[in-house]
Amino acid sequence: MDMLWSGWGDPAKAAPLPDTVIGLLRDLLGVTPREAAPAGLDGIEVPESPLGDEARDALADAVGGTSYVRTDAESRIRHTRGKSTPDLLRIRAGDVVADLPAAVVLPAGHDEVLTVLAVCAEHDLTVVPFGGGTSVVGGLAPQGGRPFVALDLRRMDRMLSLDPVSRTAILQPGLRAPDAEALLAEQGFTLGHFPQSYEWATIGGFAAARSSGQASAGYGRFDEMVLGLTVATPRGTLDAGRAPRSAAGPDLRQLVLGSEGALGVITSVTVRIRPVPRVTVYEGWRFPGFAEGAAALRRLAQDGPRPTVLRLSDETETMIGLAQPDAIGASDGPSAAGCVAVTGYEGTEEDTAYRRARAAAVLRDCGGEYLGEEPGQRWAHGRYSAPYLRDALLDAGAFAETLETATFWSRLPELYDSVRHALTATLAGAGTPPLVMCHISHVYENGASLYFTVVSAQGEDPVAHWAPAKTAANEAIIAAGGTISHHHGVGADHRDWYVREAGPLGIAALRAVKDALDPAGLLNPGILLPVR
Repeated sequence: MDMLWSGWGDPAKAAPLPDTVIGLLRDLLGVTPREAAPAGLDGIEVPESPLGDEARDALADAVGGTSYVRTDAESRIRHTRGKSTPDLLRIRAGDVVADLPAAVVLPAGHDEVLTVLAVCAEHDLTVVPFGGGTSVVGGLAPQGGRPFVALDLRRMDRMLSLDPVSRTAILQPGLRAPDAEALLAEQGFTLGHFPQSYEWATIGGFAAARSSGQASAGYGRFDEMVLGLTVATPRGTLDAGRAPRSAAGPDLRQLVLGSEGALGVITSVTVRIRPVPRVTVYEGWRFPGFAEGAAALRRLAQDGPRPTVLRLSDETETMIGLAQPDAIGASDGPSAAGCVAVTGYEGTEEDTAYRRARAAAVLRDCGGEYLGEEPGQRWAHGRYSAPYLRDALLDAGAFAETLETATFWSRLPELYDSVRHALTATLAGAGTPPLVMCHISHVYENGASLYFTVVSAQGEDPVAHWAPAKTAANEAIIAAGGTISHHHGVGADHRDWYVREAGPLGIAALRAVKDALDPAGLLNPGILLPVR
């Protein structure tokens, strides 16, 4: 199934907002329904593909036939941009021309990808690797004005091998996360990687964007799971990783991880796997405030025992109920007091019971109140629902967007306050006072991430209305010592701030790598690095 072209996920799972929430949006934020209905798929004007017959034939030869080179309007629309709120607002308005691919090309393997890159070089076409299409940072909209092909990797969707002794598996990049989990589970294993995009994202996308899953406290980030990569570049094949760890020079795996398709096309990923847990338990805790809850998370992250899932919603997110998206607007939804934390434990019965008991002692010592398993189970049930809620908010006339960052524990309070103030001041100053919510969902010994959700009225031109707020938030992140992205990636939206974060010499080094692997600048131009 393809994802909804003008929103998130499976259209059958979409649900309108409860009347209570619509009333709250109207009374609190001044949200009113949009006058114009969203464009229909059949009603969007799509210009004829600029792909010439010679290039089309060469691409078809490369991938095994014309059915794998698609230039029809629907295929091209479905591969236009990603799923950020500005992306969706623009496509709902019928605005696709600027970022429309000339063709969608579907290779079946590494050698076919290499051949496609050669054809594109010959015909001056740029290439955007396309997995699940879940980018929220402009990572699928190349810049520079050259015609491009969307390289859809869905045919590369197999598990190539599994080594139960070493506990590794080799997966192709187009394999969607649920399918990967199903294949691994057949042999008693799991990857343990469950980001909010889990139902639609792909293995290649996880690696290309340095994804971080909701169980990162226990399983680690995706880049920690990657042991090897095969990459197709315009200059040939790059293989990285032949042992779990090595002292043989700089780690080339780390060069590819997070490169967002700008340095090469990932064609296989060797990952660490774990046995399927025998026990899974989620539970809820309440803290008087965000500072107290963050201190409790820091204790567990630094001194243990570390739960598999560890997250904390601030007072606003707790009050609204976004910690449990399926409960928003429900009469039996969460209480508004304090801050709700969710802890989860996976593993053997003995290990789970031990960590759960010891963590509970720490949480109580930090002022936590045990809420039982129901809040945790409710979170687990709705853990992939937030993007659908975002679509419902857009349908109701609200603006809803997310952004995230990370920093060291000592800087976390300043970063939290700075970003909240930047968003609130900018949007309120523009006449649309926002609701700004935040949670911690990824913790480390030395720091943590902050994930913000912003809801406001849309304004006359919602994309232009949001731009100053996003800029203000990005500036606040840099000024407070945060990173411009913890797990969403750089794309085009964060590129200019990433350039500042990496510094001139760092960018020059990456530019040299880009020139070595992709001298003609075919791969995702303007993503990660500016177009020259």
